[in-house]
Amino acid sequence: MITVPTWTGREANALRKAHRMSVTDFSEHVGAARRTVVKWSTRGTQVTLRPDMQAAMDTVLSRASAEVAERFERLLAADTSGTKATVIADPKLVDTERTGLCTFDLEGDVRRRNLLPFAVTAMAQAMAAPSVISLLDAMVPTHEVDDATPWTVAELRQAVASAKVSYQACHYERVVSLLTPLLAAVSSAEARAGADDLREVRVLAAEAYHVTGSVLLKRGDPPLALLAAERSVRYARASGDPIAVAGSARVMAHALMSNKHSLRAIEVVESAAQALDRSSGLGTRDAAATYGALALMGAVGAARNEDRDTAHTLLGEASRAAARFGHDGNDRWTGFGPTNVLLHRVEVALSLGDAGTAIALARQVELDRVTLAERKVSLFTNVAQAYTQWGRYEQALSALHTADRIAPEEIRSRPAVRRTVTDLAARTRGHIRAEVDAFAAAAGMAL
Repeated sequence: MITVPTWTGREANALRKAHRMSVTDFSEHVGAARRTVVKWSTRGTQVTLRPDMQAAMDTVLSRASAEVAERFERLLAADTSGTKATVIADPKLVDTERTGLCTFDLEGDVRRRNLLPFAVTAMAQAMAAPSVISLLDAMVPTHEVDDATPWTVAELRQAVASAKVSYQACHYERVVSLLTPLLAAVSSAEARAGADDLREVRVLAAEAYHVTGSVLLKRGDPPLALLAAERSVRYARASGDPIAVAGSARVMAHALMSNKHSLRAIEVVESAAQALDRSSGLGTRDAAATYGALALMGAVGAARNEDRDTAHTLLGEASRAAARFGHDGNDRWTGFGPTNVLLHRVEVALSLGDAGTAIALARQVELDRVTLAERKVSLFTNVAQAYTQWGRYEQALSALHTADRIAPEEIRSRPAVRRTVTDLAARTRGHIRAEVDAFAAAAGMAL
């Protein structure tokens, strides 16, 4: 195995090309902002990577396949744009340990690392497999479902409300236990519904698949979440309820983003928002809240796509909806209001790589106004990620502890949180690393 003594943009770009990854994919792979990876590509030997990114590159290279490592060496040898990197063999790096996620640092100390997002995602999916499988069975049954005792509309309404409440409280295992029979019931309920109930049944079915998609994203299964989102859209459109259609577009956009289709997600958001504005004039609280929540989802998608202008335009739309809305509420299960707009400003700044701005915005949040556990824990996990990017590792760990106290299931199940923890583990040393290890062990995360 080879090592690079000092990583510049030239070596980092060669490693990206050796992995045959796009700039966006590589930025997610190594935990860097997309524009940082662009800078590596364009400035080459003129830019030296930060120490944390040096460590990240070492980890990526040490775990590369033989084929990727060979391509990397060839790319470096063929590159005449600057001084060639001195590549040396390091016997401390043991190739056969690659599958165990074990690397050695320069002093020879064994250190378990799990930096790479694909490894974290695989681990999270394995841990969440029973929940995901039960939802898969409900969504794609392999046998005929017994509907001898069909649910009434009132029972559907209560089940959907219970699932939504549990989701917003971050009780994800309970959400899954509620959804499993609910999804099996909605199809037969639609088939049996009379003319007076059909519209509401379809709206409830759209809501059921909306929360299904959301919890699948929390569990780290974007493809199955996309299927759930598509069904939510289908039921919503069949209902003819414009607010239900816009609500289903929100989970569709979220699922598209998680499947690396951010541009299409933004298109879905903009189209749905315009349609809702035309049909409702945003004259009701439900319409204004749904419109605002949809705009916030689009802002996050634009930020993840490094589209700063669109992100801030959509944040502005959400702010205007919040001003019309007038208070922090939970109409149509959106949790929408001025405070929620500020929470999303934090997330947008973080996605754009502005960690300092994200922290400054987070300090403006009045926590007593954040009544939903899912929103509050998302704030603290975003703060943890921002502090990690900023190099404030103790503050990052403190934010994670706070998030864990608020919603342990969020910490234990969400792949994004695991990425932050493994990133902290890769960047820290000494007593802080020991505290990160202890936190990970308590949360059931293998580093």
